[in-house]
Amino acid sequence: MSEQKNAYALGGKAVIVTGGSRGIGAQVARRFGAAGCKVAVFYRSGAEAADKVVRDIDAAGGQGMAVAADIADPDAVKAVVDGVAAKFGGIDVVVNCAGIAEYRPFEKTDAAMFHATFDTNVLGTIAVIQAALPHLPSPGGRIVNFSSALATRPIPTTAIYSASKGAINSLSHALAKELGPRGITVNTIAPGVIETEMTAKILEERGAAIKAMTPLGRIGQPDDIAGVALFLASPDAGWITGRTFIVDGGVSSL
Repeated sequence: MSEQKNAYALGGKAVIVTGGSRGIGAQVARRFGAAGCKVAVFYRSGAEAADKVVRDIDAAGGQGMAVAADIADPDAVKAVVDGVAAKFGGIDVVVNCAGIAEYRPFEKTDAAMFHATFDTNVLGTIAVIQAALPHLPSPGGRIVNFSSALATRPIPTTAIYSASKGAINSLSHALAKELGPRGITVNTIAPGVIETEMTAKILEERGAAIKAMTPLGRIGQPDDIAGVALFLASPDAGWITGRTFIVDGGVSSL
C-alpha cells in the first residue's frame, strides 16, 4: 500500500466518488482509500453496500464516508457536497461514476426512460461538478467523469444510453477549456464491458463473443478502470485535460 501511495502522491486528498457503492465506482473508491485519501462514497440506494465500501477504505488506511444522495436533484447535491467539504476540509477530486443503463429498441423508448437516463447520467454529473467547483483547489483540482465506449461505437438498443454518454464526452471537453485557466483538469473514462452487477445479463448472453473480440482476451474488471481514475487524479496527470480515454481492452482499436 505504501508504494501505491508514493506512486500517486494522493495521500490526504479529499475525493468524492459518485455511484461509489457498487461496481466500478466501489473499486474506484477503494483504490483512492488505499492511496491514503479521504473518500466520500455517494450512493442513491444500498446503504449496506456503501457502508461496506467505507469499511474497506478505512481498513486500507484511508478515511471513508457514506453519503446518501440523489444526484439528479441539484439542490440536494449542493447540500451534501458542502457537507463533505466541511468534514474533509475541502474537496480535491471529483469522480462521477454514477449512472444508469437501460437498453431498449428505439421504438420502445419513451420520455420517462429518456429523463431517467439523462437526469442521472448528465444532469447528475453537472450538478455534482457545479456543487464541488467552489471547493476545488485552483490550481490542482481534478474532475474525472465517466462515459462509455458505447458513446463512440453504439450498438442496437443503446441509443438513449449512448447519447447520454456522448453528452458527457462533450461536456467534459467544454469544461476542460473553461476550467483550464483555473488549473482544474477535466477528463473522461469510457469503459468497455466491465464485469459488474450491471453487466451480468450482457455477459451471460454475449460474454464469450465479447471476450473473443477483445485483443487482450478477457473481460475487463473494475480494477482495470479504477487505476486509470487514480492516475488522472494524480499530479502525474497535471498536463492532461479535455481527453476521453476509451478503456476496453483494445476493442475500439479494431
